[in-house]
Amino acid sequence: MSAWPLLSLTTFLPLVGAGFIMLIRGEDEVVARNARNVALWTSLITLVLALMVWAAFDPRSASFQLEERAEWVPQLKIAYHVGVDGISVFFVLLSAFLTPICVLASWQAITERVKEYMIAFLVLETLMIGMFCALDMVLFYLFFEGVLIPMFLIIGVWGGPRRVYSAFKFFLYTLTGSVLMLIAILAMAYTAGTTDVPELMKVGFPRDMQYWLWLAFFASFAVKVPMWPLHTWLPDAHVEAPTAGSVILAGVLLKMGGYGFLRFSLPMMPLASDFFTPLIFTLSVIAVIYTSLVALAQEDMKKLIAYSSVAHMGFVTIGIFTFNVQGIEGAIFQMLSHGIVSAALFLCVGVVYDRMHSRLIASYGGLVHRMPAYAAVFMVFMLASVGLPGTSGFVGEILVLVGAFQANTWVAALAAVGVILGAAYMLWLYRRVIFGELTKDNLKSILDLDKREIAIFVPLVLAVLWMGIYPSSFLDAISVSAQNLADNYAAALKAAASPAVQAVAAGGTP
Repeated sequence: MSAWPLLSLTTFLPLVGAGFIMLIRGEDEVVARNARNVALWTSLITLVLALMVWAAFDPRSASFQLEERAEWVPQLKIAYHVGVDGISVFFVLLSAFLTPICVLASWQAITERVKEYMIAFLVLETLMIGMFCALDMVLFYLFFEGVLIPMFLIIGVWGGPRRVYSAFKFFLYTLTGSVLMLIAILAMAYTAGTTDVPELMKVGFPRDMQYWLWLAFFASFAVKVPMWPLHTWLPDAHVEAPTAGSVILAGVLLKMGGYGFLRFSLPMMPLASDFFTPLIFTLSVIAVIYTSLVALAQEDMKKLIAYSSVAHMGFVTIGIFTFNVQGIEGAIFQMLSHGIVSAALFLCVGVVYDRMHSRLIASYGGLVHRMPAYAAVFMVFMLASVGLPGTSGFVGEILVLVGAFQANTWVAALAAVGVILGAAYMLWLYRRVIFGELTKDNLKSILDLDKREIAIFVPLVLAVLWMGIYPSSFLDAISVSAQNLADNYAAALKAAASPAVQAVAAGGTP
């Protein structure tokens, strides 16, 4: 199996499926049915390949594995170079896991331009997986920016009434920051003479240059996370996107920023990361508390979950910039957990929206009397979002809080306030939608989950419980890479603090 180009197969198989869908001809109903089937089977086979990547991965090693390299633009020393480590391997798996769920969730909800919709999702899957595998800066940038195009179309073509406004807002916000990142990549390539990620990690960029590079990357990653106050595009995008669009947006695309900090900002710009840590902590704490309070005030279920995503990703950025193993482990685990839990919560909203065509909390109440299976599934994900022990949400939050306590007790204390507020808005949402008397006449005939919806939710429930009960199956691989990242960061700071380095930086002789 190690002789197979597993990462390339996993990355580009969805693109092959999209090509098959493009060739489908016939009556509209036949085309739609065949497009759905091809998309589903392609994404399922991609998931199997992603599981094979995980099986072939050695969790004891912090180095990049399953690497594939081919010359691409040799004149500029740009190569097709892919590989995974303990940080990226699970994001590949997460992307492959959520895509077939998105296809199933769109089975009945999307009735127009089904062929184009399925093509967009398969192209999006290729770009997401490719981004997490890329070990060349130019290759990463192409995948990183390419993700915007199918997501823009998914929101703008198949979204709600304000879909065009939301799609352009999403596109412009995310593209603007990325232009600065491209300039930083060019500067790094010019200075180091390479765009290879493992090589760039060994280059000690000058302190002043690191500051500018870090800010350029921050402009891109902070929008993607999204960090306060650059988060305003997210609620609009979530509300207008179709259910599957919200799932993939919250499940994978929000993780691109956190992944970028871990892959580039910390290892390549450690001195700048250390310098700007107070800024990150300040913005993250504001995000955790402020957006939790905003979530409490929402009447739209999708907006509430969207604001909760900003709060949860605030925990992620706190964990990353603690620079200790527990914080980094917690940040990665929290991203994986949030990818599943937030995706599941948006699917829960989609279930009742497909039946009643309303996202307003006030439109519901007493659903437990008609939809007991739905109430049970919704409860699992609500409690996971709150961070109940035994669910995936608890592991990430407790590790981040432990790491934050070691780095800054005030940050840990303020972040803990976000946990309390998170419990408040999620329990408030669940109470109003699920419990109480069934008084609204239009809800008295609402149907419980069907077989397709059960098939969607079962793997999500199992993933949440598996990660909560047996977290070491993930942490064993994550911890080695987290330890390596923390050690390299500490070594860079120690080297920069040595008298010889300080003398050179001051313009003297060592």
